[in-house]
Amino acid sequence: MRRSEQLAKTRTAIMKTATKLFLNNGFGGTSTRDIAKEIGITQPALYHHFNDKEVLFLDVMTSHGSRVRQEVNKVMRESELKGEERLWELAKTLLRLHPKDIYEQWQSAGDLLSQSSKRKLNVIFMIDYIEPVSEFFKQPDIKMRPDVLPKEAAELFISSLSPMFNSFQKFGGRSITQEQRNRIILDIFMNGLNQR
Repeated sequence: MRRSEQLAKTRTAIMKTATKLFLNNGFGGTSTRDIAKEIGITQPALYHHFNDKEVLFLDVMTSHGSRVRQEVNKVMRESELKGEERLWELAKTLLRLHPKDIYEQWQSAGDLLSQSSKRKLNVIFMIDYIEPVSEFFKQPDIKMRPDVLPKEAAELFISSLSPMFNSFQKFGGRSITQEQRNRIILDIFMNGLNQR
C-alpha cells in the first residue's frame, strides 16, 4: 500500500473512532490517547493528521453535523408526513444520530473549548441543527405562537429532547414503552400541558 493510501486510511480510522468516542463520551470525556489506543496508533501518529484535540473535535462535528443536516432535510422532503408525525420523525432522526443529550454535549464542550473553537462549534450547530429543524416550524400547517420565531422553536425542540436521552427518570412510569414516553414528551412540547 502506498504511503498516501495508508495516510488516508489512518485519517478515516481516526475520524470514525473520534466520532464514536466524542458522541458517546463528550469532548471532555475523550482524550486523543483514547482515540489513538482504540485505533492502534500512537498519539504522535494522530497528531500527524490533526494538530490538537480541538481541531479533531471540530472536524468530527463538522462532518457529523453535515450528516445530521442531510438526514433532517430528508425527513423534511417526505411529502406524506404531516404535522406531528414529521416532528416525531425528526426526533427519531436526532436520537438515532446522537447517543447522548445533544444540548448537554454542546454546552459541556463549549465550556472547554477556546473562544475561537466555541464560535466555530456554535456556527456548526446553527447551520446543521437549528436551521434545518426550523424549517419544520415554517410549514403552513404548523400553527405557531406569533411571539416565537422558527429558530427559537427549533432550539426549544432540540433542548426538549433531553428527557428522551435519559433513562434514569422514567417519565410516565415503567408500564409504557420508550416510544410511548417519547411521543408524550413531543405532544407536551407541541400542545403544552393544557387539556384540549
